[in-house]
Amino acid sequence: MSYFFRVSRRWAGLRAEVCCLLGAVALGSGSRPVLAQDAEFGQSIALQAATASGQAGGGQAGQMVPDAPEPQDQTTPQGQTTQPGQQPGPGGTTPPGQTQGQGQTPAQGQATTPQAQGQGSQQEAPLPQTNRILEIIPNFRAVTTDEKLPPMSVKDKFVGATEDSFDYSAIFIPLMLAGYSDATRATPEFGHGWPAYARYFWHTSVDQTSENYWVEFIVPVVTHEDPRYYTLGRGGFLKRMGYALSRTVVTRTDKDKEEFNFSEVVGAGAAAGISSLYYPSRERSLGNVGTEWGLDVAIDSMSFVVKEFWPDVNHALFHRHDASGASRAAAGQ
Repeated sequence: MSYFFRVSRRWAGLRAEVCCLLGAVALGSGSRPVLAQDAEFGQSIALQAATASGQAGGGQAGQMVPDAPEPQDQTTPQGQTTQPGQQPGPGGTTPPGQTQGQGQTPAQGQATTPQAQGQGSQQEAPLPQTNRILEIIPNFRAVTTDEKLPPMSVKDKFVGATEDSFDYSAIFIPLMLAGYSDATRATPEFGHGWPAYARYFWHTSVDQTSENYWVEFIVPVVTHEDPRYYTLGRGGFLKRMGYALSRTVVTRTDKDKEEFNFSEVVGAGAAAGISSLYYPSRERSLGNVGTEWGLDVAIDSMSFVVKEFWPDVNHALFHRHDASGASRAAAGQ
């Protein structure tokens, strides 16, 4: 239909042009009446053809031009969003449970990977404490890093102080201190030689036992403090060293809160004051009591440092026996 109307319109226009041309020629030759009629007829035919072509073309255009497609509903199910750059699934919806970011592929949208999941399992467990250091020195009060233990009862504190005082290894520190005191003649009234060494030894042994009971049993029962050493076990050397030394003045309570270490400071001072009662009268002075007090606190501070780094030393030197050491510590041997 469109082809027919286009041909008709062109034919009508061509005929009108021919008629007009003939009319012009007729004007010059004197045959105006006949050619004028032909020209008018051609113009009317051209006008009618143009009108009919316009009407037909408009109707054909309405028939040929399709309606604009209606926009499809691409809403996603409730609770799901489609970000810019995301390709929706069939029907313009996003698969349930899937949310993708801008320019993101499904592989990139995964939160965890097998490699990330494996990193947590590859983390090493804290190095365990053992009941003894080098299988000799008592280490019963040391607690492994992150280990949670119930509060100590009065009986537990008494047993702990007794173990530290009468263990077979408790003899080593008095032996060393007696030798040092005899060499420096710390108490001239004791003399020099083996008799003097024996006097130094039993005085030092009593000092150690008294200090253990005051620091680990008597004062902790009164103040409800925990006399155990809780290993930090992580961080750099200086951080762990500072932590170990700070335990001299900071400790935990039976309610797992930190407070001033009355057990160490007050207990060591009480033991030093009592020790003056069994030393020669010339040695009973505030200066000597202060010296004994400072010596007891310094020894305990150094013991905290040894307890802190003993798991690392044990692992470096005897790492093949870590499992057996941990099992012995768990069994309480």
